[in-house]
Amino acid sequence: MLTAPERRSRPVEGLSEADAALELEALAAEIARHDRAYYQDAAPLISDAEYDALFRRNALIEQRFPALMRSDSPSRRVGAPPAPAFAKVRHAQPMLSLNNAFSEAELVEFVAGVRRFLAKEVSAEADDALEIMAEPKIDGLSVSLRYEHGRLVRGATRGDGTTGEDVSANLQTIADIPKTLPDALEVIEVRGEVYMTIADFEALNARQQAQGAKVFANPRNAAAGSLRQLDPAVTAARPLRFFAYAWGEVSAEIAATHAAFLEALDRFGFVVNPLRRLCRSVEEMLDYYRTMAERRRQLAYEIDGIVFKVNRLDWQDLLGFVSRAPRWAIAHKFPAERATTVLRAIRIQVGRTGVLTPVAELEPVAVAGVMVSRATLHNEDEIRRKDIREGDTVVIQRAGDVIPQVVAVVAEKRPPSAPPFAFPDTCPECGSRAERVADEAARRCTGGLICPAQAVERLKHFVSRDAFDIEGLGDKHIAAFWADGLLRQPADIFALPARIDEIRARDGWGDRSAERLMAAIEARRVIALERFIFALGIPQVGQATAKLLARRYRTLAAWRSAMEQAGEPTSQAYADLIAIEQIGPAVAADITGFFAEPHNREALDALAGAVTVEDAVVLPARPSAVAGKSVVFTGTLQTLKRKEAEAQAEALGAIVVQSVSKKTDLVIAGENAGSKAEKAKKLGLTVLSEEEWLQLTGAGAS
Repeated sequence: MLTAPERRSRPVEGLSEADAALELEALAAEIARHDRAYYQDAAPLISDAEYDALFRRNALIEQRFPALMRSDSPSRRVGAPPAPAFAKVRHAQPMLSLNNAFSEAELVEFVAGVRRFLAKEVSAEADDALEIMAEPKIDGLSVSLRYEHGRLVRGATRGDGTTGEDVSANLQTIADIPKTLPDALEVIEVRGEVYMTIADFEALNARQQAQGAKVFANPRNAAAGSLRQLDPAVTAARPLRFFAYAWGEVSAEIAATHAAFLEALDRFGFVVNPLRRLCRSVEEMLDYYRTMAERRRQLAYEIDGIVFKVNRLDWQDLLGFVSRAPRWAIAHKFPAERATTVLRAIRIQVGRTGVLTPVAELEPVAVAGVMVSRATLHNEDEIRRKDIREGDTVVIQRAGDVIPQVVAVVAEKRPPSAPPFAFPDTCPECGSRAERVADEAARRCTGGLICPAQAVERLKHFVSRDAFDIEGLGDKHIAAFWADGLLRQPADIFALPARIDEIRARDGWGDRSAERLMAAIEARRVIALERFIFALGIPQVGQATAKLLARRYRTLAAWRSAMEQAGEPTSQAYADLIAIEQIGPAVAADITGFFAEPHNREALDALAGAVTVEDAVVLPARPSAVAGKSVVFTGTLQTLKRKEAEAQAEALGAIVVQSVSKKTDLVIAGENAGSKAEKAKKLGLTVLSEEEWLQLTGAGAS
């Protein structure tokens, strides 16, 4: 069996079925994390090009091993679930994503496939009549606007494609969006992209910087963050724009072609991109793509490719959809833009979990219209593989126009005295030992909370949305409070109300902002055990693991006592810990390692004295055949949505997990169950049909 780095670096053709299954599991989790960062938080962790590479590798593995396709496969979903801060809106018709073409050859094959289909399903003459509408792919946030009898009644983000966030009040503030339509159809959903021009983005960032507020990485993030404000007044103050380009539910036919539909949108008062072009051959499509690639830096807004759509709507209906995308459309992405500069130095940054990340300090250079002075180097293996040295002339890529990265070294320009870079084995922040993590490319500081870098990043994590969710205590405030000695550990946050006068007097603060922060802190003095555990920032303990721990140990005192005892690998407490579904020796080592550090226990003592941690919800009083059992749902269920089924199972006391192991008690297999059901059978686990599950739980009783 290959290690994780070996699997990721090996060509798909070289993977065994077992390694492919592990790789697909890792990719599903990794891509889901990036989806949440991109769609929910408007703060991508990687470039579009890196994300596309992950998605493409997932697709290639699934093509080679179709039986291993997971129910949570990225190829089966769009975006990320809606954030809990907004009401949910279920789309009448799904808002799907598009398949991508990364080369001219792939675009040619897309057209050839459409022609073959039409020749077979329509007639040989259809080939000659094929028209493709080409439109710039706006780099913004997709939304759907619902009009009833000519009046805008609701607006929502794409979300996960099925359910989005209700941002109606915020969309009402955008001047490009008509509030009423002249043609009063009973229902029409108009879809398009909310974006921000480059000039408006730069002006907004200048204002944000002057006010000491968050500075956005790019116009797309600025648009997404502005639209998803809880206060519509904030959105109204941001210069958002809107291009309309598609539809969802309509009560009556509007047009016979996509070109005619766009003209109808124009008549309705929407802004439709004037740079669209109707193409009648592959040559025209490629010419348009190349022309727009040259013009993109002259546009007032950012685009990251071209979208091509079959023009005739009846042919779109015939072509239909596959998985998460239509067969009648494709996005041809632009390649990342590059520049050459000198790498002055390699600096090491330390993150929340202690991971040491190398960053290149560069001679400033313009890449894709933005001045770049820093770029990610990922990890020490990447530095060694590319042989990157201080003083090198390097090629920089602003991949996906988001995060700059070093692509390659110009070897012939290397200074003769440049030695290979030696990655440190001690933390540059606190001097603690930096150890290489098993099966990973990361090196991690062992200093824990005594490491200033980790302490600040852990405090940021502690107050984040899914942890204590303290509104008004942003990254810059935490860093400033740390620098001035107001914060050293999580418990210090709850001592801030006693220092309100001191905070009022600080630069950038006043009575109102200080009082709002204190109210937010006081509102979080009572917290659920699972959120408390997640907030501690223990490596590998995410929300799902925190929930499992809370349900198993019920109280903070019981969990802490058990974790301290579990530090002895031969103890019953350790055996109980690794017996929990999805917690193996690696996760257990991180948890027990946290409790083995005296300063972590001291910080926990102080925090427990400042807040009230609610016990986990106990199992239901009524008898349940599945109480305490580990349950996995796989495949497509007919009676309930997956999330509804999981919620019902948890209400009956079951422990719902996402992957099958020998610890799993029950696997409920719907249609197209795939690899999880196969694995369950190989392990000799109990596999139930949906009907059998309903009978077992009583949910199917009339």
